[in-house]
Amino acid sequence: MPAILERRVSSAAPWARRLGAFSVVLFLTSALSHRFRLIETLPFLWLLGLCFLLAVLGLLMAALAFGQMWRRGVGGIGDATLGALLSLVALAPYGVSAYHYFTNPPLSDISTDPSNPPPLQFATAARLPSMNPVTTPTEEPVTLQQRAYAGLSGRLYEQPRENVVERVLALMHDRGWEIVSPARPTDAESSEDVVIEAVAYSYLLGFPSDVSVRIEDRGDATYVDMRSASRYGRHDLGENATRIERFLSDLDTSMEERTGV
Repeated sequence: MPAILERRVSSAAPWARRLGAFSVVLFLTSALSHRFRLIETLPFLWLLGLCFLLAVLGLLMAALAFGQMWRRGVGGIGDATLGALLSLVALAPYGVSAYHYFTNPPLSDISTDPSNPPPLQFATAARLPSMNPVTTPTEEPVTLQQRAYAGLSGRLYEQPRENVVERVLALMHDRGWEIVSPARPTDAESSEDVVIEAVAYSYLLGFPSDVSVRIEDRGDATYVDMRSASRYGRHDLGENATRIERFLSDLDTSMEERTGV
């Protein structure tokens, strides 16, 4: 009987598939673990770096496999294609992050009042040396924020301060933020500003930020300022400004519903 000859397969193609699949699985496992706070942020950042390297290596292996198939006529196009696609899927979040990195200013502490932001007393005491320190605003970041987020501003409501405090706390609870300081002062007649601090987490990957909302009694009206500061990284990729804009937009809607407007 004639011998059945098996077609040779590219040696790089199976590795492209394995590396692509492993990078996707590792990214999803790491992201979910961090999102649900099963691992700390610093180990997660190392895992993100490892996922990136594995996905890039998977793409390189896929390219090598395609080259071997072109030059030698060997098989393995299925494994090489699958590996390339999986690697690209794993690299997609990095591409999105790169886009936000270059389209947003290099800031990690954003406030509706950058010259006099709401205080972050809890964050100042709770942050570790590996985290970003809580600093007082300087001219350069203030100018940078004003240029990039010119429309970011506080809110003035013709409502008693206690009504605004109630809605702010409700929105924080709805978002699952960890409120770390009570609304103060409790005396409705006090002229002292109410400051509410909380820890918020980014929606997808769960990166922590410290949030402070300052609620000022202005007689017949109440003024609200908000601050959001990332615990890690010198560039927030626009996350803090987006968080403030969405929170205050929801607060506007909530106050309008309360007054029946």
